[in-house]
Amino acid sequence: MNVSFRFRTPLAAAVGFGLLVAGTAFAQQPARVHKPKADVHAAADLSSPKLESLARGTRVQVTGQQGLWYRLQRGDGSDGFVRINDLRMQQPAAEASASQRSALFGGGAGRGRVAETATVRGINAGQLRAGGSDTAALRRIEGFRVDASSADAHARQQGWQPRAVPWSGEAQPTAIDPREATRAERRERVATARGVLSAIGGGLLGGRAGSTVARVADRSAGKSEAELMEEELALGPALSARILAVAPPWDNPAAQRRLNLVGRWLASRTSRPDLPWTFAVIDDGEANAFAAPGGYVLVTRGLYELLADDSELAAVLAHELSHVVQRDHYEVIRKQQVTELGKDLAMAQVRTPGALGFARSYVERHGAAVLLSSLDRDAEYRSDHAAGIYLARTGFDPLAFYSVLQKLTALGSRPAQLAQLYATHPPLEERLDRLDRQIGADAGGRGRRR
Repeated sequence: MNVSFRFRTPLAAAVGFGLLVAGTAFAQQPARVHKPKADVHAAADLSSPKLESLARGTRVQVTGQQGLWYRLQRGDGSDGFVRINDLRMQQPAAEASASQRSALFGGGAGRGRVAETATVRGINAGQLRAGGSDTAALRRIEGFRVDASSADAHARQQGWQPRAVPWSGEAQPTAIDPREATRAERRERVATARGVLSAIGGGLLGGRAGSTVARVADRSAGKSEAELMEEELALGPALSARILAVAPPWDNPAAQRRLNLVGRWLASRTSRPDLPWTFAVIDDGEANAFAAPGGYVLVTRGLYELLADDSELAAVLAHELSHVVQRDHYEVIRKQQVTELGKDLAMAQVRTPGALGFARSYVERHGAAVLLSSLDRDAEYRSDHAAGIYLARTGFDPLAFYSVLQKLTALGSRPAQLAQLYATHPPLEERLDRLDRQIGADAGGRGRRR
């Protein structure tokens, strides 16, 4: 998990992979120098003249972004440029206004449409728990899919060059072992284990004893890779259809096509390229994204419109891809399943209805609220780390993810547009601190190798 990757210079990324975004305007966004020093250059280019060095804590005004550089207003009124990870955006005490958001993010992936967002509706857990299921919308987003060859061709046109970047922490699907016990044999072992543990617990499966029974039962009833995959592939459409019943696909074919081309290119460089990867922008004003098991990734219009270019879009998708690859939400569902089994005194009566029956039963009881549940912080930090890995593998600069988090910070203190993100993720400042340490560890490792 701690395998490092090289953060290329921002200029190399901008020139080599088309990340340079000319003229992205900021409305005098305050920031501070976050590193021991920040070198200010005459242009967004490490080879350009160095104008001055700013000490840690120096307050500056950011007036624009050019690729992975921030443009500063200097004391004499001239412009200077620093790398985006040398600064830390100051989070305003109040939520940024619509005009400020337009200035901050204008000219981006949504082509400056962020100012047109009239409301921030926001999907909540209650809606996903009690809502209906829109299978027609599900079929529609599945029609947005592109195959790996189409994504590869698009990447070549854009100049995105793949690279080999190893990562020991990435989940790897296991081969199916023909000697694995049958379901009937596992149910018999589970019944025996639960009989012993329930006797120890006085026949009651509540509290700590119940938790112990659930853990033992889960280990005893371990599923094969094929069974895990079947359940993921059944859960993904069922959960996504619930989200689409609340927020339908955005009526923007170009955005849907772009999202699938970028997303499929990233997915092809994960350890699970063969999932039926499906990407869609859903019509919701809050900035959020959902990763359902089996390869379904839904990005809200509110988040899509905040992103400046393909690199930032790729950064968001890379984080969500990791949740699918690592089975993060699926494991939450599995734990819920085991807990529910722990409430059954007669384990011998537990049925295995198959993947489709399991998915249908789960969604009937819980809806899709699991996709708005908070994962443990390690899972979120791992996905932040994975975002850098996947970006590097696909020809983007990993600093693009840093840029996204900086932009979200600039939106203000707990704005309505980020309500669910704040509720389900670690604080942005902590996530940026982790990325800083990751970059530092990588630089240190390169120094030691020399």
